[in-house]
Amino acid sequence: MEESERFLEPLLDVETIIPILNSISILGGLDEKELYILFRHLKITKYKKDEIIFRQGTTANYIYIVKKGRVRLFVEENHTVLELIEFSVGNCFGETSLIGIQPQSASVIAVEDTELMVLSGKDLYEFYKTDPELFSKIIMNIARETCRRLSQTDNILLHYVLGKNDTTLKPQ
Repeated sequence: MEESERFLEPLLDVETIIPILNSISILGGLDEKELYILFRHLKITKYKKDEIIFRQGTTANYIYIVKKGRVRLFVEENHTVLELIEFSVGNCFGETSLIGIQPQSASVIAVEDTELMVLSGKDLYEFYKTDPELFSKIIMNIARETCRRLSQTDNILLHYVLGKNDTTLKPQ
């Protein structure tokens, strides 16, 4: 099923979700009021084990937050699959491609039955009009997280060039 055709349900359990949101780096520094505003824009979607969430090269439409389960990010290059990273509860992904207005740089698959909270690009950019401070905080946090990941990737590349073996990406 295509991402755009997938059924999205409203989130109802605010008491369970706010602690998860508080632990996500791209939402750092948001006060309780801002977290509740964000909560009202989040939707939930479910994936079965081995179901593709999105494919490399497709249009980025959402920021994804793992509510339950695990997902694996991988790239396919010249008929070779490279598994890059696994995300679990509280990790988020998809934000860089969304704000960079670029196709997804990797594919993501559910490792087990998984529930994801999603924030659409449309809703994120709506904050620009309705709550510029919230929008600015989220964008700044995404930029910081992107810089952290880029630095980690640089370190991995350096280790690879120097012939060291541990090149595993780990979510922060």
